[in-house]
Amino acid sequence: MTSVEILFRTAAQPSSIDAVTRALANIREVYGIRRLSFDRAARTLRVEYDATRLNAAAIAKLVRQAGLEIEADLPLIAPQPAPAPAPAA
Repeated sequence: MTSVEILFRTAAQPSSIDAVTRALANIREVYGIRRLSFDRAARTLRVEYDATRLNAAAIAKLVRQAGLEIEADLPLIAPQPAPAPAPAA
């Protein structure tokens, strides 16, 4: 098993959070989905899955079928700032 996480930003708050919650609960039943974490305030959905069973495209399709519109895939690690240039001597 190869455990992978993917982070999605959703485009907008779903109109019916109860329906989306039920749909996301159904995604958990898909073989290979290990964990879901939905942050409504940040509009993000983190999905941990088994990469030997599923891929990122399949996960995105499941999320869209649940009723969440995906705006972007986000990096799990924040980009590091570029080092400042050394002062000229």
